[in-house]
Amino acid sequence: MIALTESECCALGARTIVHLYGARRASRPQLEREPLGRATKSVVRKIIVYIATSADGYIARPDGNVDWLNHPRFAGDYGMRAFYRSIDTILWGRKTYEVALEFQKQGIKGAAFDPKVKNYIFSHHPPSLAAPPVEFVTEAIPALARRLRTTSGKDIWMMGGAGLIASFLDENEIDDFIIHVIPTLIGEGIPLIAARHLEVPLQLRSCRHYSDGVVRLHYSVLKPRPRKGPGSNARPNKRLKLTGARK
Repeated sequence: MIALTESECCALGARTIVHLYGARRASRPQLEREPLGRATKSVVRKIIVYIATSADGYIARPDGNVDWLNHPRFAGDYGMRAFYRSIDTILWGRKTYEVALEFQKQGIKGAAFDPKVKNYIFSHHPPSLAAPPVEFVTEAIPALARRLRTTSGKDIWMMGGAGLIASFLDENEIDDFIIHVIPTLIGEGIPLIAARHLEVPLQLRSCRHYSDGVVRLHYSVLKPRPRKGPGSNARPNKRLKLTGARK
């Protein structure tokens, strides 16, 4: 089993914009009508992971390459336009942000930060100055999530990378996963979520298959029930105890 570093776990978030949105805008596919596409403000803002994986659950090859996302033909935009109309905020990990910057330097379409949405970059060491439309944040995840959820607006796109997704899951702050499963096995690579000994139950909301073999899975994260009595905060996701594992 290969050991994946944090730097290897950031690639697909930024690339999702390019491969599932930017590269398909020119083809002007027929737009889909679905609940997430409504351009109305949410009553309760959700934090949604929207991403693509290989059929064996990886978001990139070990070196970050996502060549397997490229197909000679596409079955529309896979709901990307509809989803993009339903959000007004994007959450980025620092390394995923840097991947997007590199794409911009290469002139890749769809990689520029949209000034019409709020872009929050998570970093322990933010720069002294950040050029709009991005804003660096260092506050704790629960505090930021609470602030965003209590502010009027649309849903929130969790761009990733894998470490940021896992950290939000640790705090029970992910609501939905929308995963596009690409009909390709790549054997090894970067997983969707950074390694955690967690058990997170999901509920399937919808499943759609496309003519090119892509399957779009929409899951909701089942939140733990609040405890009754003193200290009634929501319980964290169940951590799995590994028999014989070293402490």
